[in-house]
Amino acid sequence: MIKVSQRNIGRSEPSALPISSDQFERLIHEHSPALYRVAFRMLGDRHLAEDVLQEAFRSVWTGRAKLDPERSERAWLASILRRRIIDRWRKKSDVKSVGDSEMLDRASFDVDPFGDELSSEMQAALERLPTELKETLLLVVVGELTHREAAETLGVPIGTVLSRVNRARGRLREYLSARQPK
Repeated sequence: MIKVSQRNIGRSEPSALPISSDQFERLIHEHSPALYRVAFRMLGDRHLAEDVLQEAFRSVWTGRAKLDPERSERAWLASILRRRIIDRWRKKSDVKSVGDSEMLDRASFDVDPFGDELSSEMQAALERLPTELKETLLLVVVGELTHREAAETLGVPIGTVLSRVNRARGRLREYLSARQPK
């Protein structure tokens, strides 16, 4: 498991609560495995995923006063992670444009330290999905968000989430069945 702690994130004045350090530690331990898997699948690189997760938890700590107790913790964390991933994509595209085949190669051969059951074929198929479908599917399936939490995270209606997940699964079936010998 990735070690993220308050010491790694930085200190801030206690007046910024509503999250205590103990609650923050609980958030890290409870949600970081699922959030890491989402980051890894979205970025295709374990080091980038670790960095982005660290940045996301730093943002959580510095913005902890903004936590809405009515909102799902996981949806709040996932929305912060999503923004950090988008920031990373923008930064990467400013530096160098990576071709699709290079991205597929890199994503397919990087080792997932969590060893979840997604094969390199599945990762390659995921990379072919449009970003909105891939992101929605990963939040629900890999990130273990409910459809409602994913809708909240993405800022879209729940029906859009259901539709995107359904379309993403359909396309993955097409991509993977086309790769199977007949």
